[in-house]
Formats: sequence, C-alpha cells, structure tokens
Amino acid sequence: MKIAISSDHGGNNLRKEIMSLLDELQISYEDFGPKSNDSVDYPDYARPVAEGVASGKFDRGILICGTGIGMSIAANKVKGIRCALVHDVFSAKATRCHNDSNILAMGERVIGPGLAGEIVKAWLNTDFEGGRHTRRIDKISELEG
Repeated sequence: MKIAISSDHGGNNLRKEIMSLLDELQISYEDFGPKSNDSVDYPDYARPVAEGVASGKFDRGILICGTGIGMSIAANKVKGIRCALVHDVFSAKATRCHNDSNILAMGERVIGPGLAGEIVKAWLNTDFEGGRHTRRIDKISELEG
C-alpha cells in the first residue's frame, strides 16, 4: 500500500506524527508538505494528494488541517475521491466498510496524536465490504458526471 499525505500549517504537527506511525507500520508514503509552519492555502496541499489517489499513483491519502473540514471539501472536488472527515475509530472503520473512502481527513485542533494514530490504523486495516454498498458507491460516481 502506498499513501499520499499532506497538511496545511494547521495540521503540520499531526502530519509528522502520522508519518512516524506509517514508518513504524512500514507503510510506504509520499509527503506533499508543507515544509514549514508558515501559513499556506489548504487547497494547494489537498490537490496533489487527491489527484494522486484518483489517478491510481497512490492507494489512499491522508489530509490534515486544523479541523479537517477544508481539506475534505477540497479533496472531494476531485473526481473519484471519497474523502471522509473522521475524528473517531468507529467512523474510520465505517467509512472504509460502507463508503470505500480513499482519503482520510482529520483535524489537528480537534483530536490528539494518540487518537489520530488509532484512527489511521483502523482506517488502513479495514476493507470495503462491497455488496449493497457497491451500488451506493456507483451512485456517488454517477453524481460526478
């Protein structure tokens, strides 16, 4: 599995924590920054992750900003992306099982690194159930045109 990961300035610290976790789990990833804590525009950092996942270059993506809201909105503008904003383990599992989410968004100002790590592990280790959920995912794709 190869992950694309990025944040804005509001998620920079949590992004670094999650990259350490990915290293521990021996999961390959590409970091799209930012390189400093200077203020940046979150759409500029959501876009390469979303486009990389949509193109198949990456299996999944992780985006982090202050709340996760801006990143998830921006990522979901890219055709083929199902980015889920998650702040609890149950939702992390559900969004993989039922929604086949391919990008996880979180907010550094909402959750701490311990919970974020548990969310990431649950999200990475949960498979899409398919079945009746496939029909629903297909309908989401139809909405994209």
